[in-house]
Amino acid sequence: MSNSVMRTSGATTLAGDRILAIAQADASAVYQNLAAYRIHLVLESDGWHVDYELSDPRLKGGGPHYVLDAHTGEIISKRYEQ
Repeated sequence: MSNSVMRTSGATTLAGDRILAIAQADASAVYQNLAAYRIHLVLESDGWHVDYELSDPRLKGGGPHYVLDAHTGEIISKRYEQ
């Protein structure tokens, strides 16, 4: 089994590094430079949540927010803050 999948309750769940790569590819196309963001990655009951938050609280705006299917990596929802 590769590092990009894990087994939970008999179902194959994509690992966080694979989910992060999928979200980052989409986010990079919109934001170009993601260096100013801190990434929060959490597996919830409805899928992986990937949230980009500004590292410096004095900056205005925000980053992308995703929910990805834990088994397929498909982006279920996304929201961009500017």
